[in-house]
Amino acid sequence: MTVRASLLVAALALLGSGCVPALTAASSTPAGQAAMERAVQTALVRAGLAEAPATGLDGLPLTDAVAERATLVSGPMLADVTHRGAAIWVQVDRDAEVRVEAVGPDSLGAAATVATDARGIATVVLDGLEPGTDYAYTVLVDGVALQPSYPTAFTTQALWQWRTDPPSFTAALGSCFYDNEPAYDRPGNAYGGSTAIFGEIAALRPDLMLWLGDNTYLREVDWWSAGGIDHRFRHSRATPDLQPLLASTAHYATWDDHDFGPNDADRSYVLKGETLDTFSAYWPSATRGMPGVPGVFTHFQWADVEFFLLDDRYHRAPNDAPAAERTILGAEQRQWLLDALTTSRAPFKVIAVGGQFLNPLAVFETFSAVAPAERQTLLNQIAARRIEGVVFLSGDRHHTELMRLERPGHYPLYEFTSSPLTAGASTYALREDSPEYTNPLRVDGTLVAGVHNFGTLTVTGPRTDRTMRMRTFDADGAMLWEHTVRARDLQYPRGE
Repeated sequence: MTVRASLLVAALALLGSGCVPALTAASSTPAGQAAMERAVQTALVRAGLAEAPATGLDGLPLTDAVAERATLVSGPMLADVTHRGAAIWVQVDRDAEVRVEAVGPDSLGAAATVATDARGIATVVLDGLEPGTDYAYTVLVDGVALQPSYPTAFTTQALWQWRTDPPSFTAALGSCFYDNEPAYDRPGNAYGGSTAIFGEIAALRPDLMLWLGDNTYLREVDWWSAGGIDHRFRHSRATPDLQPLLASTAHYATWDDHDFGPNDADRSYVLKGETLDTFSAYWPSATRGMPGVPGVFTHFQWADVEFFLLDDRYHRAPNDAPAAERTILGAEQRQWLLDALTTSRAPFKVIAVGGQFLNPLAVFETFSAVAPAERQTLLNQIAARRIEGVVFLSGDRHHTELMRLERPGHYPLYEFTSSPLTAGASTYALREDSPEYTNPLRVDGTLVAGVHNFGTLTVTGPRTDRTMRMRTFDADGAMLWEHTVRARDLQYPRGE
């Protein structure tokens, strides 16, 4: 080894072992080579093995060159995971080049590099992966590897069709995440609770998480500017307790009023285009909306289960509009949903929407309160088309419950409402003078009110006898209730 090489190794050792993989990866791009050279130069100077030049390789004074490196704001976050690919989201505080390298068994993997956008966000899509394979991934920002204290890994979806039974999996779910920012919050007691709940979710190691709306709370100071909207999303995403959950669980989201605009906001909200752009930037998805029909609604499959995430805001009529005009989904989205459900052959077809759908009580913003005709149209069509395996998920209500709607001549429909993660936990449903005290559809023992909580869906069993186990946990990770539904109980008798 030459003297120069020995000095370089010693200098890099002083900066930490994370430099070695970073430098190896950096040489693959011009920007990475420049970052590598800056890192080497800085290492030698800090080790006392070279004099500091007047300027760095980028023309800035060396101290400024070091200071100008991008700093992580939040992430990495795992987004879409498919059989052959995965998307990893990162946000930094300035322009940078973000590279993600995923390594599986026998060092097989993939890598891709993306420049950050104006928000400092990069969503790096890895392609060419193998199905059903465990991958560890590393994020490099301008050639320097991030070194989080928690795992950064994922497993691609398995190719089970025609080969074996579909794999078991667990999806976490929750809604109503309020992160406190006292300068812009209402005076008085903090509305947001402990964010340690995210550590409890991560401890269960779910394969994916479904965010059911109100995933942040836009404040009055945020509503009327694109910058204010972005600030709120950025502030919530940077919550320290959230980062481990983001890194190794695939995340899918829809919205409700508070991450769309003001309380009870509808299609008239003048900045709905800006919130759609911001939501899409912070919750990347392979698909969203349809040509000519914008919105956050989307559809994806995990194992043998299909998920339909609906948009209950972008096309929503005002709550006080004439009854004949009221809609929550809009005609185009409603037809898309019915078409997709009719086409699906999944044993469970999970429909996730921000507000409660099945609840028969005309309270707050349930479908029964705002658009009862639309609710009935969907119920009629699900029955007329004999669509099997439908299960609803919702958030919004600041309490949790499981509802079951009996339908003579048809299988029962279930809706699992899960709320809140950290926002104020309501006790309204516990009051004897509340109409919800005796919700006629509620499954006994499933009301959770006055405490923060989250839910899970675990799907197991052979292909011909799949089961869905629904569970609710409190903020400390203690299970509060569970209920199991068999796919065969959500089917019509064969031969009919």
